Amino acid sequence: MRAVLQRVSTCSVTVDGSIVGSIGQGWLVFVGVAKGDTDVDADRLAEKTISLRAFGDTNGKMNLSVVDIGGAILVVSQFTLMGDCRAGRRPSFIEAAEPAEAERLYLRYVLDIASQGVPVQTGIFRADMKVELVNDGPVTLLIDSTKRF
Repeated sequence: MRAVLQRVSTCSVTVDGSIVGSIGQGWLVFVGVAKGDTDVDADRLAEKTISLRAFGDTNGKMNLSVVDIGGAILVVSQFTLMGDCRAGRRPSFIEAAEPAEAERLYLRYVLDIASQGVPVQTGIFRADMKVELVNDGPVTLLIDSTKRF
């Protein structure tokens, strides 16, 4: 699984003209699921997301997690994170998980976050979504469950 975390002051996701998820300060997380990803990947990714210390303390140092600041997380599914752009001019999505498995692991990731008491909102899986955000910093980080952390 891959996740792109963007530290935000505020963000929202809209489907068909209606806001389906929005948060204030916290993480906007785009999540992609690859073939072969498992529950372990979802669990590890969720733990890393909520414990990653990338929010400023009173000295402006990145020492606080989303939990420490009382923030929230907005999770948006994004299969294009599995796109391979190395060959040709069109990305290949052959490494993306099948939709049913991708949705299952995406929802497991969301539920793992919620089970830790972190407020979490989502987009709608497989929907055409419009995302608005105010990137704080900007701070944008990539987490890949296939790389050891």
